[in-house]
Amino acid sequence: MSKYLLIACVVAGLTGALAKPASAKDKEGRYVIAMSQCNLNEPWRIQMNADIKRAAEKYKDKLVVVYKDAQADSLRQRAQVEEFLIAGVDLLIISPFEAVPLTEPVAKAFKKVPVIVLDRRVMGDQYTQFIGADNKKIGKFAGQWIAQTLGGKGKVVELKGMMTSVPAQDRNSGFREGIKGSGLEVLFDVDYSWMEENARKEMESALSRFPKIDLVYAHNDPGAHGAYLAAKAAGREKQMLFVGIDALPQEGVAYVKQGILAASFQYPTGGDVAIEQALKILGGDKVPKEITLGSRIFTSKNVDKGGDEL
Repeated sequence: MSKYLLIACVVAGLTGALAKPASAKDKEGRYVIAMSQCNLNEPWRIQMNADIKRAAEKYKDKLVVVYKDAQADSLRQRAQVEEFLIAGVDLLIISPFEAVPLTEPVAKAFKKVPVIVLDRRVMGDQYTQFIGADNKKIGKFAGQWIAQTLGGKGKVVELKGMMTSVPAQDRNSGFREGIKGSGLEVLFDVDYSWMEENARKEMESALSRFPKIDLVYAHNDPGAHGAYLAAKAAGREKQMLFVGIDALPQEGVAYVKQGILAASFQYPTGGDVAIEQALKILGGDKVPKEITLGSRIFTSKNVDKGGDEL
């Protein structure tokens, strides 16, 4: 079976034993890069894949990218990584669904091909490179901004992304560090697994329990938007502020412009950087073990000028 046909099998999502190809490239002589996405239920992850595709298009004579969606299932993602390795890809880019369950398959892949871990970390350092923004820094800055905006006191709801993922853990611990010493009270916190509909339901619960809420801090913009919709349905959206993370132009930044969110903190997908680094790795260049992406804050005061750097 040719490498080209093997790639077609990967794209189609076929399972089963695929023979290891003799060639390291497809029949056009291009490198084959595998992209393992933890899920495509979030706009931010759809944007990550789009950024990878756009960056890869510039090098279509040198590489081809094949994709798999783990559909928010660690066991599925583990199996898909194995399928990529059997198919004989040249490099793996992975955004893990959960840190612990994906650590072993990433380490196993690293023994065979270069591995770029994108956005969400695994445990240990058995990979070629990690690319991502500093979630703890973003969370801490968000906490400091919230404390300052509320004058150092107030009642806050924290809607936490999936806490088995490192970004959620860091956005939580950074936030708590940022508000430490202030008079802010986190009166309700809950894991909503990054999903807007879950955030809306959890916010409905918070609204039913607490007559006064000054601000909602959500670990992503869909969570903040879900909280806003719940508050609006209860007629209380004007009584509180909403803060999120991601700042996609069509999502978080747009919500700030519309006055729905008081602030959104940028979390770059790193998709374009991953492709640039993959080419360097495949070309034999030495690359740093980690690349930390920058972030910006968008508020009503600076959104029209493109936000401010953290």
